[in-house]
Order: sequence, then structure tokens, then C-alpha cells
Amino acid sequence: MHDLVMPSSPAASGKPHPLVVRLTEENGYPLLANLSDLREFIARDGAHCVFVPGDSARNLETPDAAVVLPELRMAFQHAFDCAVADNAIETKLREATRALKTPSFLFYRDGAFVGAIEKIRDWDDYIARVSHLLAQKG
Repeated sequence: MHDLVMPSSPAASGKPHPLVVRLTEENGYPLLANLSDLREFIARDGAHCVFVPGDSARNLETPDAAVVLPELRMAFQHAFDCAVADNAIETKLREATRALKTPSFLFYRDGAFVGAIEKIRDWDDYIARVSHLLAQKG
């Protein structure tokens, strides 16, 4: 019998999971380190998604969400841009949007919050929810 090791095991508490880091380092998503960064990002024209990863050591869905987000963006032909919320602003961001569960994708249009997708979902559910959120006006 073999011991199985999960390839995407969580990082130590307080440190972002490598798959979350990949979003900023390889995919070029901005890391929103403060509320000023957030306001600047969401004020741009168009639709935006802010990924709130949560603590990957306590939330085993975080790595999955980090893989899903770029796939969603491609499925919607880059109809929205993406950023990652830094741990420093996560609590304030979750309270402001009332999206308290992580991981979550927070959607904005032209500076206004339009809705959230919390926790991991089935692909069809993501497609339906993102379609609905992208149709919302800010």
C-alpha cells in the first residue's frame, strides 16, 4: 500500500498557496494590498473579479478556486479582468460585500459591487452565475 501525498497541499497558515501566488506571478493578476489598490482596480471601465482566497491552510478549496478563476476568464473570452485580494484587506473586503465565505470571487462593474460567488461550485453553476453577474449594471 502506498501513502498518497496531495500535490496541492495547503501552504502554512498566513502564507498564500503556490497556486494563488501563480495567479499574480505567472498570470499577471494584480495583488491588491490595500483598499486604495482595490478602489483603483474596480474603478476601471468594465467588469472585474477580485479573488478572495482565504487561508489555504484552513480552507482546502482555495487551491481549486485558484485554478478555476483563469479557466472562467478564458471561458468568458476575457470579459472581465482579475485581481487577488491580499490578506491585509481580506476581512474588510468580505465585510463590505457581505461575502463572508472563502474562497470567493467578487464581481464589480465600473466601481460598483454586483455580486459574489462563494466556495467551490460545479462548472455549470459557475457559468450561470458569472453570466448573470456580467449582465448586471454597476
